[in-house]
Amino acid sequence: MTPAIELAKRAGIPFQVHQYEHDPNHPSYGEEAAQRLGVEPARVFKTLVFMLDGRHLAVAVVPVASKLDLKAAAKALGGKRAVMAEADAVERSTGYVLGGVSPLGQKRRLATLIDDSAKALETLYVSAGRRGLEIELAPDDLCRLLDAAYASLAR
Repeated sequence: MTPAIELAKRAGIPFQVHQYEHDPNHPSYGEEAAQRLGVEPARVFKTLVFMLDGRHLAVAVVPVASKLDLKAAAKALGGKRAVMAEADAVERSTGYVLGGVSPLGQKRRLATLIDDSAKALETLYVSAGRRGLEIELAPDDLCRLLDAAYASLAR
């Protein structure tokens, strides 16, 4: 049981956990999840932590086959500049290791954005807090649990 799964359980929302054998040599955690689970990459989202205006960490949840548009993320949160956060800052803030960072159940709740492509999906997959473990849930449930906002973030 991970903090992400515990949070979904406590919230009483419908979700499903999917596990697969993680290959430590695979070059992309998110794309590996899509391949191993037989799911379209557009339904599997990665959790990226970035630094906003050099002061605050924030989270972006975007499809695994996309790149995060940092300018769009900064603008969506009312900032001017965003850069990807350092790995140690990500792990300290979220409580998860890279490749297993879930937007759910982080140690510190950060401002969170979800790419608006998620709104067209019945369900999406995000990390459940461990490499090789994904949680499938409705995008609006994810948005509510995180007190997140939708924004155009992927390019």
